[in-house]
Amino acid sequence: MSVTIDTVRRIAGLARIAITEEEAARLAPELGNILGFIEQLGEVDTAGVAPMTAVIPNHLRLRDDVVTDGGIREAVLANAPQAEHGFFTVPKVIE
Repeated sequence: MSVTIDTVRRIAGLARIAITEEEAARLAPELGNILGFIEQLGEVDTAGVAPMTAVIPNHLRLRDDVVTDGGIREAVLANAPQAEHGFFTVPKVIE
């Protein structure tokens, strides 16, 4: 794929990067080479390759998610400034 200097200027403008004309002229063939390499990668047959997220297998070490009721209501409410009927009591807020 051929990348022109106008294309480089457009990309630089979209990326909000200030470049000179000399830099644009130098970057045009480099971007063309990068896009050519990407086209080469697209030609590789990957039909039998399984998708992967890492080179080595990673397994998360997590504990079992077990639901419990806690059983410490009284201990928690002992820290409350006010409690009624097993719940925290808070002042009424009206604006």
